Amino acid sequence: MPPAQSMTPAGRRIAAAAEELFYERGITAVGVDLIAEHSGVTKRTLYNQFGSKDHLVATYLTERDRRWRALVRAAVDACEDPVEAVGAPFEALRTWSGANSRGCAFINALAELPDPAHPAHRVAADQKLWLRDLFEGLATAAGLREPADLAVRLLVLHEGALATQPLPLDTLSATTALARTLVRACAPTGR
Repeated sequence: MPPAQSMTPAGRRIAAAAEELFYERGITAVGVDLIAEHSGVTKRTLYNQFGSKDHLVATYLTERDRRWRALVRAAVDACEDPVEAVGAPFEALRTWSGANSRGCAFINALAELPDPAHPAHRVAADQKLWLRDLFEGLATAAGLREPADLAVRLLVLHEGALATQPLPLDTLSATTALARTLVRACAPTGR
């Protein structure tokens, strides 16, 4: 998918309208007519810009993923201690969650688009695998024991916090504390 910067002005309007509508109402509940109306373009322009709704959904998720990864990388880079950096995605999630109250767009997309061949399904699945790989890489760099197992556990905690975000509970605080406990438990002795 082309980055938002390389889209035409009409393409950027379409992508912005699609993001708002897909996130707030759901991917399958939103048709191209509504997106075209909200973006002030014709359906023909929408199809000329994106080819299909499936590719527009993939573009929507790709753009969210770019912003999410940049936020996570900034949180990781802000950590001076490599062990502390392992939990940085949880701090990034705290920031991200303030503006994204309907839960995780990627979890929502995976639920709505179960076909692994769907281009948006692949974007959403890749986002989750990227996060697991990031946790593993950070755990390895920090010298933690069993980095692959720790990465899976941290991913499960992270995804649980995302899945429960729409509830009137503060699961993110409890999850972040549990993640820190898991990280410390994997630290080499004497740390």
